[in-house]
Amino acid sequence: MASSSNRNKLDRRPLVEVLGSKLRTRPHTSSRQCGDRFIPDRSAMDFDMAYYLLTETKKEKENASSVASPSKEAYRKQLADTLIPNRTRILAFKSKPPSPSPIQDMISEQSLLSGQLAKPSKQRRYIPQSAERTLDAPDILDDYYLNLLDWGSGNVLSIALGPTVYLWDATDGATAEMTTTNDDAGPVTSVSWAPDGRHLAVGLNNSDVQLWDTSSSRLLRTLRGAHRGRVGSLSWTGHTLSTGGMDGLVVSHDVRVRAHAIRTHRGHQQEVCGLKWSPSGQHLASGGNDNLLHVWDQRQAATWLHRLEDHTAAVKALAWCPFQSNLLASGGGAGDRCIKMWNTHTGACLNSVDTGSQVCALLWSKHERELLSSHGFTQNQLALWKYPSMVKMAELTGHTSRVLFMAQSPDGYTVASAAGDETLRFWNVFGIPEMAAQKPTKAATSSAPFSGYNHIR
Repeated sequence: MASSSNRNKLDRRPLVEVLGSKLRTRPHTSSRQCGDRFIPDRSAMDFDMAYYLLTETKKEKENASSVASPSKEAYRKQLADTLIPNRTRILAFKSKPPSPSPIQDMISEQSLLSGQLAKPSKQRRYIPQSAERTLDAPDILDDYYLNLLDWGSGNVLSIALGPTVYLWDATDGATAEMTTTNDDAGPVTSVSWAPDGRHLAVGLNNSDVQLWDTSSSRLLRTLRGAHRGRVGSLSWTGHTLSTGGMDGLVVSHDVRVRAHAIRTHRGHQQEVCGLKWSPSGQHLASGGNDNLLHVWDQRQAATWLHRLEDHTAAVKALAWCPFQSNLLASGGGAGDRCIKMWNTHTGACLNSVDTGSQVCALLWSKHERELLSSHGFTQNQLALWKYPSMVKMAELTGHTSRVLFMAQSPDGYTVASAAGDETLRFWNVFGIPEMAAQKPTKAATSSAPFSGYNHIR
């Protein structure tokens, strides 16, 4: 008879919204708007005047025996009126603004007519501090070296939960199970969408890489023989898929041809856990468990362009800047905790920021000069940084385990994060799309980069 814990596990359905994920908190209200008592505004009270009026009667009684002359009495009243105006106002609950003088009215009218009023400052963007939606992600592997989440250009999110790859359509929230690997091949160790948003690469624990057509749930081909261990990182550029393995190798595959392994990069001594092609497709960045970061030029297959040794822990988090082609951000593991900025033309480290915790993933904003990082122990948070000052703009909390994986929506506004707490959370950290913007379209019907697959050479 199955135990109660096993029954609860079987009852959990992947990518189902967690009840209570949208917590409604009571809005903060000032004591001036509600409460059991009213506290006056002491900043508008004239305490000197109050003290004078409270003591004036006593002084008059004490000086009643001595009769003042009319001239002295007139002088006293004039002095009091001059030094303490508005004598009848002791307690004030609102500060009344002074009425403008005729000269000020004339200046204001001239400014309005001439259009010389100061322009209002740019309104600061509101950054929600809680997740917009939370989905259940049972059996997700709590492994720092894997890459189990990706969001394709067709607005479909792929996530690997144990041996199974699920697809979640962000347009309508529909969930589909794409494939489940057997015990000999699995579990799934990496997923990555092709640029067309239709084809998906799936890395496996047995060193194979599968290529799927998600529109028909059809396995197109399996890339074998390139690695001698699990494939934990994947990255596309055009029809070229690069894979990083536990054997320390980075292999580039042309998925259109039979002899798919066209280039092998040797430089890492341990598992390759971070892999990213630059938007131009000219440079490939790879990070490994050996604390090394390499930048490879596709025109120089024999050796690396830069070998960067500044990190003191595994380098998994990599992100190419969308507005500066030679800028690369990298993040180190628990023994390093730093985000570093690199000039890939010269190999120089431009900046280094100690985040205080393990850096698991990095994403650049497509709309602002901002960088988002996800972290592990001890806060398990997401942090938003302003570039180039690297001032922390916000911290997003909610995960109860290290936030290992992040993916960005095609429009660049929403970020999905998955953690070892078996939840998938969505954050509107980069803003909200304009109401007039068109909804993301479905995946293109073109089969590129697999257009030549039926004619393998």
